[in-house]
Amino acid sequence: MTGKSTGERRTGLLNGFAAYGMWGLVPLFWPLLKPAGAMEILAHRMVWSLGFVAVALVLVRRWAWAGELLRQPRRLALVAVAAAVITVNWGVYIWAVNSGHVVEASLGYFINPLVTIAMGVLLLKERLRPAQWVAVGVGFAAVLVLTIGYGQPPWISLTLAFSFATYGLVKKKVNLGGVESLAAETAIQFLPALGYLLWLSAHGDSTFTGAGAGHAALLAATGVVTALPLVCFGAAAIRVPLSTLGLLQYLAPVFQFLLGVLHFHEAMPAERWAGFALVWLALALLTADAWRSARRARAQLDLTLRAPAPTSAGVDA
Repeated sequence: MTGKSTGERRTGLLNGFAAYGMWGLVPLFWPLLKPAGAMEILAHRMVWSLGFVAVALVLVRRWAWAGELLRQPRRLALVAVAAAVITVNWGVYIWAVNSGHVVEASLGYFINPLVTIAMGVLLLKERLRPAQWVAVGVGFAAVLVLTIGYGQPPWISLTLAFSFATYGLVKKKVNLGGVESLAAETAIQFLPALGYLLWLSAHGDSTFTGAGAGHAALLAATGVVTALPLVCFGAAAIRVPLSTLGLLQYLAPVFQFLLGVLHFHEAMPAERWAGFALVWLALALLTADAWRSARRARAQLDLTLRAPAPTSAGVDA
């Protein structure tokens, strides 16, 4: 491996750790925005995110994709679906954190890979390997255990997992870069969000103008908090293998879980530990299977590359 490729990989890993680290620590940020409610925080997140990515795109002069997108109604409709789904995801997550459900929110991102696989089977007719079927089965058992523990299904976790899995599925079909995709989605969210904020202000319920300059600055910072991890993720995605990113993705829910238990002191009765243990077992099975599959694919590729080129036999005229 050359020094340049080693440096690129190191840069990618650092950006990956930064992205998932920021996503994992974001539960510390949302409570700082009180007394703003979840809906007001969500609206500010949409408005300021568009401002942040617009400035970023102006600086790098990447606007050609916008004209192409506007000439493709089907892709534009998919972007609108992505915007709607991520709105649900953001809103539920902000509400969950500020309502004392950080642990349950982290569970949503732990089970997200399992939901993504299940959706691939049901919607895309994908075929699973035996280990993947076992992982999905263990994940389903975990949800049953947690349902018994909570006295109801873990709706916050399921909503976050299914909304984010749907978002990922739609984004794959749209095929836009991370920053460009966020710009398109927040452009769709912008007018409803701005309208809601103006309505709050007109009724005297806005905290942006009534809770001091520091609070207003924190609300404006939601744009940076949303977009910066995505920029780091984009830098990581082009420099490190997908298998490495697959392992790094667990950093975010691990950090969130630890914050919920150690910082916010949320309750973890025995049945909840049992449910989480089953989820972690399912993820371990899934990760081990993905790792084995990637190694087999690399080995097969190496054999193909090392195979001698076929020689052409002489043909009698």
